[in-house]
Amino acid sequence: MIRHTVVFRLKHLTGSVEEADFLAAARDLANIPGVGNFECLRQIGAKSNYRFGLSMEFADHAVYSAYNNHPDHTAFVRDRWIPEVAAFLELDFAPMT
Repeated sequence: MIRHTVVFRLKHLTGSVEEADFLAAARDLANIPGVGNFECLRQIGAKSNYRFGLSMEFADHAVYSAYNNHPDHTAFVRDRWIPEVAAFLELDFAPMT
């Protein structure tokens, strides 16, 4: 199992239509085959400058790789993520054995 997480801050104003539109588009990533336990999260603590998070799980590295190369994911990264995200941190975890 791989847990893919990313925390980020948008270029958009808080509460703006553009922010809501981006988050709605991000939620569509849950429809890509192989994505499990998808969550779109809002930061509520004061210890981080990142405002949002996405978390999802994949059965194995092959499924995760298929997600990364899926046309819907690559289009989202190209058309939405790169132009609209101000900063991010990506973390990928696997259970320790």
